[in-house]
Amino acid sequence: MISSEFKSKISQVCDTVLFDEDMSAHTSFKVGGPAEIVAVPSDEKQLSDVIALCKGVRYILIGNGSNVVFSDEGYNGVVILTQGIKRCEIIENEGEDVYVLADAGTTLSALAAFAKANALTGVEFACGIPGSVGGAVFMNAGAYGGEVADVIYSVKCLGSDYELSDKSDFSYRHSKYMDNGDVILSAVFKLKKGNAEEIAALMKENLTKRRDKQPLEYPSAGSVFKRPEGYFAGKLIEDAGLKGFTVGGAQVSKKHAGFIVNIGGAKADDIKTLVEHIKHTVKKCFGVDLECEIRFID
Repeated sequence: MISSEFKSKISQVCDTVLFDEDMSAHTSFKVGGPAEIVAVPSDEKQLSDVIALCKGVRYILIGNGSNVVFSDEGYNGVVILTQGIKRCEIIENEGEDVYVLADAGTTLSALAAFAKANALTGVEFACGIPGSVGGAVFMNAGAYGGEVADVIYSVKCLGSDYELSDKSDFSYRHSKYMDNGDVILSAVFKLKKGNAEEIAALMKENLTKRRDKQPLEYPSAGSVFKRPEGYFAGKLIEDAGLKGFTVGGAQVSKKHAGFIVNIGGAKADDIKTLVEHIKHTVKKCFGVDLECEIRFID
């Protein structure tokens, strides 16, 4: 239980602080019980002050809440949302290369829209991904043949200046930040000058594919499983006869078996149970181990 003294202090260093706030309101799956405190810093200083204050207090950072599931019982601690930190600007031009700085809370759709408006190519793959820059760097998000590692130039973490990124910092849906505990504040993307019409057309094509193939009409966390080497997770799940399989309000999407959707009233436990059932069934049918992309937070 967080003390009233701590609650008073955090309200002094952060503009927006919510108490006993349901995490279902802050995650794309629309599930999760109440967090003791939800803090929404409006700049890097507030974020740094909140984290400094949280020494000895359990806390977690999330961006757009698009790849996490909070427990039905809630979160005993402080949830820090980075969505209030969302600067996005060009910081340097170098011939055909253009460097764009984006804060951790900037949505990928906003980054893609900024690139399109400035005729910059490189992040067309990101236009429909429902995550934040911080989360995208954290997990090396990608789609349609592109990923963050292809365009990331440098990353700034709490307590350090910008550090140049290296390909070895990233792998499929993974980055070193998953392992070292660094807090990502912002990132610089190395994009290229391009043709505005071609960029807009490719983004439109990617968005159309996403609408046609994915169950966007229901709350979800996107693709549930990483792509196993040599296979497609959705195809394995469908071939295992699990399309439409339902636990409570959680269902293997009838439109795309790689997604679990909240068809109404789903609980975090429903999703977790369904994930384990899918993994067990696919392993039994095909001998393939599926690795979940979703972060379950108790």
